[in-house]
Amino acid sequence: MVRDGIVLGHKISERGIEVDKAKIEVMMSLQPPNSVKGIRSFLGHAGFYRRFIKDFSKIARPLTRLLCKEVKFEFDNACLEAFHTIKGALISAPIVQPPDWELPFEVMTDASDFAVGAVLGQSKDKKLHVIYYASRTMDDAQCRYATTEKELLAIVFAFEKFRSYLVGSKVIVHTDHAALKYLLTKKDAKPRLLRWILLLQEFDFEIKDKKGSENGVADHLSRMQIEGETPMEDRLPDEHIYSISTCEFFEAPKEAPAPPARAPAPPAQAPALEIFCGMIQMGQCSSFPWFGEIANFLAAEKVPENLVGSKRKKFFRDVRRYFWDEPYLYKQCSDGLYRRCVSEAEIPGILHHCHGSSYAGHFTTFKTFWKVLQAGFWWPTMFRDANRFVSRCDACQRQGNISKRNEMPQNFILEVEVFDVWGIDFMGPFPSSYGNEYILVAVDYVSKWVEALASPTNDSRVVIKMFKSVIFPRFGVPRVVISDGGSHFINKVFENLLKQNGVTHKVASPYHPQTSGQVEISNREIKGILQKTVSITRKDWSKKLDDALWAYRTAYKTLLGTTPFHLVYGKACHLPVELEYKAAWAVKLLNFDILPAYERRSMQLHELEEIRHLAYDNSRIYKERSKAYHDKRIIPRSFAPNDQVLLFNSRLRLFPGKLKSRWSGPSMIKEIRPHGAIVLLNTKGEEFVVNGQRVKPYLADTRVEKGEPVTFSDPPHA
Repeated sequence: MVRDGIVLGHKISERGIEVDKAKIEVMMSLQPPNSVKGIRSFLGHAGFYRRFIKDFSKIARPLTRLLCKEVKFEFDNACLEAFHTIKGALISAPIVQPPDWELPFEVMTDASDFAVGAVLGQSKDKKLHVIYYASRTMDDAQCRYATTEKELLAIVFAFEKFRSYLVGSKVIVHTDHAALKYLLTKKDAKPRLLRWILLLQEFDFEIKDKKGSENGVADHLSRMQIEGETPMEDRLPDEHIYSISTCEFFEAPKEAPAPPARAPAPPAQAPALEIFCGMIQMGQCSSFPWFGEIANFLAAEKVPENLVGSKRKKFFRDVRRYFWDEPYLYKQCSDGLYRRCVSEAEIPGILHHCHGSSYAGHFTTFKTFWKVLQAGFWWPTMFRDANRFVSRCDACQRQGNISKRNEMPQNFILEVEVFDVWGIDFMGPFPSSYGNEYILVAVDYVSKWVEALASPTNDSRVVIKMFKSVIFPRFGVPRVVISDGGSHFINKVFENLLKQNGVTHKVASPYHPQTSGQVEISNREIKGILQKTVSITRKDWSKKLDDALWAYRTAYKTLLGTTPFHLVYGKACHLPVELEYKAAWAVKLLNFDILPAYERRSMQLHELEEIRHLAYDNSRIYKERSKAYHDKRIIPRSFAPNDQVLLFNSRLRLFPGKLKSRWSGPSMIKEIRPHGAIVLLNTKGEEFVVNGQRVKPYLADTRVEKGEPVTFSDPPHA
């Protein structure tokens, strides 16, 4: 008769689980490592048995410190002592006990500033027998949690680590944080805490207070730092639901046998479940409900076939929480309340009532989930189904606003030659000033040089005048002109003028001024100068416009590293203050010699090229940094042709009524253009271009078909 054996590197005997002595003897002959690779190999072998060694992380700390890249390799006395201590601990490793599935499990948890620790065990003869030690360091975000959040995170970690032991078993959690005992019943907790509480719903556990001095093992494990571990996840794996695909007729006994221990006694009419099996074969029901096997067992003690080993044990553990009351099945949840188990056909109707009805309020997933629990219903995937239902609710998708986090990735314009690319835009209307109410602004994208005209109207004639009398004769014919889609820029006269001179016209996306951002910035700065210099009546702004342009052109631009005037002319602009207060050039005598003047001007022209190259580099670096800063703070989104999207109406605030939805559609995406532009098709098949910031994906509306409750009552007699 075999009394012990080696299983998965461990010695299994009637005494419990021990380390494999053969492996230990090999490690005992090892010499102290002399390299990082040797330390990593030793810790890898020793770590296989870390569950047997208390304070393994603390003992191995001098060795694990040498695995860090920035630490110089020096195998000192502390490392040598740790090496021999681990070898000695392996020789005298204790024997851990296998679990007894008839006894409740006990979990002791604690959290420190940087780690969490947990111990799994069972009490036998008033003595705790340890089954497993576990500890894990927290990441930077988790280290900033509040004390209550860290303590609850320790419990979530313990249930994740010991899940294979705890599912379906009674669990007692010992913690030194008394607030956790009442947190599970708190209704207005933080979303993070609510999510963790929901993750623990599948376990049958009870929290008990324990003094910190009595919780020493878990407290010590939580204060150990372990390098090189994978980040701790604060989620639990999805619950696996075993469904049956076939149904057999069976003769139910006249009196149902007694159920197993800890399960409620079934009522006398339990054999009526046989009728439901007949309904499935006759096509009256599409499939078995998810709880069909449990109902079969509780109603008529029909044990599912093909259940062997761990699946069979799990089934009998799970069935203890269910109660059969003709013709419905109920489950006892972790809060002690019984909730009716509902079938797949009833789920859409229940979610509709708890989310979209007049008394539901279209709340978020968490509140919809809690309303379902409050109503007394339960099914395994209720949180996931509630999240899917809420995300596809048409009314909810048509609410909300857009922010900078919804913007598309930034695409900047980087040009080399001055006066090749111009941006134009109208400002106004302003208070009438000598018959003028508008300002037409044109800005060069390289030098930031600005030209502006005051005009009584904002029509195409003013635009033609700007190009014929200012842009073309002073700066030459540009390659590209950027403007918005206003009628003063989109007309045959202006388009013919640009076409005759070989100028490309780029039109910005509607309601997205960032496309022509350079001219918008210039508008804002010129407007700011005028606001500070005009009189109280504000009717002299047209006379102050030239001074505002002078101030703007001679102002230092961080983007360029110089002024627009210096970048265009290659010299600084002489200001009246220099004459009044005798600047250096103002006190010098005039020199009419041709040769010195020629040399000085040649030097200025050579410096001009260097200044422009430097301005280009400064502009490129500045824009690259701005793009990196911008793109890091937006929500990554992707669109594809034929996707359904909703369009944000930016003009809604101009109309009365705050209860209108800002989102229209859905529209279909026809084309994805570069630089964030998207071509949409409306319901009439018309194309229009928008920026990606103004659209969001539209998920198909959830159809609610009123489901019939799955009952197991007797069918009507023929």
